[in-house]
Amino acid sequence: MGYRIEHDTMGEVRVPEEHWWGAQTQRSLENFAIGIETMPIGIIQAFAVLKSCAAMANFELGKLDEEKKRAIVHSGQRILAGEFSEEFPLKVWQTGSGTQSNMNMNEVFAHIAEEGGVKVHPNDHVNMSQSSNDTFPTVMYIAARLAISRELLPAIDRVIETLKRLEAENQDVIKIGRTHLQDAVPLRFSQEISGWRGMMEVSKKMIETASEYLGFLAIGGTAVGTGLNCPKGFDEICVRYISEMTGVKFFPSQNKFHALTSKDAYVFSHGALKALSANLMKIANDVRWLASGPRCGIGEIQIPENEPGSSIMPGKVNPTQCEAVTMVAVQVMGNDAAIGFGASQGNFELNVFMPVLAYNMMQSIRLLSDSMISFEMNCLRGLMANRERMKYYLDHSLMLVTCLAPEIGYENAAKAAKMAFKENITLKEAVLSLGFLNEENYDEEVRPEKMV
Repeated sequence: MGYRIEHDTMGEVRVPEEHWWGAQTQRSLENFAIGIETMPIGIIQAFAVLKSCAAMANFELGKLDEEKKRAIVHSGQRILAGEFSEEFPLKVWQTGSGTQSNMNMNEVFAHIAEEGGVKVHPNDHVNMSQSSNDTFPTVMYIAARLAISRELLPAIDRVIETLKRLEAENQDVIKIGRTHLQDAVPLRFSQEISGWRGMMEVSKKMIETASEYLGFLAIGGTAVGTGLNCPKGFDEICVRYISEMTGVKFFPSQNKFHALTSKDAYVFSHGALKALSANLMKIANDVRWLASGPRCGIGEIQIPENEPGSSIMPGKVNPTQCEAVTMVAVQVMGNDAAIGFGASQGNFELNVFMPVLAYNMMQSIRLLSDSMISFEMNCLRGLMANRERMKYYLDHSLMLVTCLAPEIGYENAAKAAKMAFKENITLKEAVLSLGFLNEENYDEEVRPEKMV
């Protein structure tokens, strides 16, 4: 492997000649060989957007000449196109301000521009009017907001649409309800599904509301929030370009001191992701309980059989999509704890837990998006009611006695239910045996379709 010599304010550094980064990136690689987690692609793309828009804003304000502006914007376009995916190798576990990732981006931008014949300095030009302290929080918010709007919300919509179809297909199916894992009164299967749909719809609204706070960007605050070395109006112009480039509306934060030190919008937004995870956990658990069996479980629904479930038990098939969803939910809940702790550590003018906040947020969005698409495609889409099993449980449930309470009283109804269970007879036989109703009255009152 050949090397070239790069330099920064601390001296010279050897950099592999096939790579496009500079001295500060190389120092970070050598000084932070911690773990395998690198900056998420969404953060890299958001940085490319920000640097391009900053160059356009600096040009508009007369701070940057047109040749350098064009070179920087062209570099950003190439990065966004995925040409330099190997040039952003830095670990999450670095400086808590994300300074080294900011410089990694500045150096790669500069080298791409230089290849095109334009001399661009990483700090003086690519980083003009900026600081790592306002760029990293800015890209954190851009990346999360874009991923939510482009990946997460469409995945939620897919699940909602499938649940709507399942509702319509199961309007006529009445089944026994369950509370406390015990038999309860009947409901329509479509009503049970509507509960799942409602969870997804409300989660979507919560996420949309929370993510609005990610639209307020720290750019323009520079080092401590005062905007030192940043021309007046830069934040508004830069954010205008970001909105145009991404197609999502962003706004300059009006209080840059808050924007640099606090990450409350991350806590709030990820809290909505945790709420979605809790709902997905519930839905996936319902599905795998209802599909349990095939002969010794509840077995009220059938789900697709996607792969063998055991290396020793032939013919066994497991609810693997449900298990994947629930594992993702657990991971997101863990990420939420990390984000809450990290965001609480904004000391004085800066939070220095930003890389781990960004990593956990982007992982949560990606895992939730991917798992919902997989769950919808490989499980929910093929979910079918086992109508015979549902009818059997309905006909044999003792909780149908609930509809008799207004006629024979709560205590008599309980007496009939307990007698039926103890003597292993039907509820009807118990009611008639106790003389609470005659057969005609019983048949008129105990009609599940009237109870839903």
